[in-house]
Amino acid sequence: MPRPPFRSELGERIQREICARCWRDWLQHQTLLINHYGLDPRKAESRSFLYGQIDAVLFGEGEVAEIDTSKQGTITAPGG
Repeated sequence: MPRPPFRSELGERIQREICARCWRDWLQHQTLLINHYGLDPRKAESRSFLYGQIDAVLFGEGEVAEIDTSKQGTITAPGG
């Protein structure tokens, strides 16, 4: 990737270790998470959940949140 997606240590790590295609795939997955769990990225708890999912999905560090479309609209984000 030409530059980090965030101005932070995490952004720099993503730039170093994640390919552009994988990052695009993550952005699509992030959209699914936001819609499925009804997240508001303006809220700190939503951002914290999404950053945790970056660690889990892209780096294998933590538990990946399930997206079960049979339960759409009835689920709250873990920790939320």
